[in-house]
Parts: sequence; structure tokens; C-alpha cells
Amino acid sequence: MSDEPTQPEEQEPTAPEVEAEVAPVVEETAAPAPKAKKKAKEKAEPEAIPGADLVPDLVPEGQTAIAAEEAVETEYEVETVSEDGETIVAVSEEVVEEQPIANAAIDLAKDARYGATGKRKRAIARVTLKPGKGVYLINGRELNEMFPRLTLQRNIRQPLEAVGYEAKMDVVALIHGGGVSAQADALRHGISRALEKADPNLRGELKRRGFLTRDSRVVERKKAGLKKARKRPQFSKR
Repeated sequence: MSDEPTQPEEQEPTAPEVEAEVAPVVEETAAPAPKAKKKAKEKAEPEAIPGADLVPDLVPEGQTAIAAEEAVETEYEVETVSEDGETIVAVSEEVVEEQPIANAAIDLAKDARYGATGKRKRAIARVTLKPGKGVYLINGRELNEMFPRLTLQRNIRQPLEAVGYEAKMDVVALIHGGGVSAQADALRHGISRALEKADPNLRGELKRRGFLTRDSRVVERKKAGLKKARKRPQFSKR
């Protein structure tokens, strides 16, 4: 007999052990069942089409898109026939304009003078209001000559038009400093302040329209090391 140890024979797995080994495989195969149900539900629900709720804007045949816009514009127009038989087209949209201040009471005696100073940026305007016919004399020159731009002329006339004295008072002013636009704003500011001195009751309405507010915005100064007020030189790593 040999002295070699004999290896124990392997025992065959019993029936319960075989079932235990097979059970996890069955569970793994049964797990994807809920996913299949979700896919079936997604297929059953119709997919939402983007833009399906929008109403198409179609132009009828024989009519261009511009003609359609003109048809819409004519809805706001009203045609009236005059006595001569001519048709007059009036737009129904009402344009609301600010009415002149009705309760303005300014003394217009011959020797009445109302002076004030208006400022904007570096421009300073010394303004004097006196009874007259609405003439503007600025540095010895007329308004059209001093300020050729119509927008600046309109801004300068606003305070007197708001009060209703644009044809009853003359404006004499001396302006220095600043540019053309700044001088126009300074002149309007000075006229508004002079009107406030002429009638203190106008202060509320003039202030509501923004004529008495001193616009303090100025150009920001240049800083050392920068090209301008905020602009910096391009960064270079090396």
C-alpha cells in the first residue's frame, strides 16, 4: 500500500442547492420586465409636435403681405365726406399732447425782469426774461443762428411753451463754456428757473416735466495707467 493521502471524493450537489443556483438567473432575466412596460406606454402616447398650437398666418391668393398690412391700418382710419364732396381720411388714434399750464400768472409790466442761471456740463447760461414778442437773443445772435439744429431749438422753447408765454416774453442770455448741446440744455435750465422766480406756483408743473432738474452727468476723467476712463491696455503675459 502507498502512503499517499487519498483525496475526498466530491459530493454531488443536492436538489435544494441546484435550485438556489438557478434562482438568481431567473431573477436577472425577470428584471427587465418593467422597462418593457414603460416602452409600451411611450409608444402608446403620441409624441408632441412642436408648434402644433400655433395659428398659421396665411395670405390669400392674389394678395401680397404688404396689402394685408395696409388693410389692417385702414381699420384705424375713418373716412368723412365734406360739404364739397371731398373725402377726408382721419386717423382714429388720438395723440395726447401736454397742454400748457393754465394757472400761470406772470407780471408782464414794462420794467419786469426775471433773471436766473442755468448749467449743464461746463456750460453756464445767464438768462433774463422780459415782456416782448418771443424773441431770443443769445450772445447778441438770434436763436436760429446760434443753434441751427431744430431739435435744440425745440428743447429751448419747451419751458415757455409749457407755460403758454412763448409769444409774450423775450429771452436775453449770455452763454459760455461747453459745447452746442450743453449750451442749449443750460439755456433751457436757465429759462425754467427764471419762470419759477416769475411765478413760484409753476414750480410743481415745471419740475414734473423735468425742466428744473440739473443734469449732473459729465464725462468721467481719465485715470493714470489707463487709456481712457475705463479702457485698459491689452494684457500681455510676457
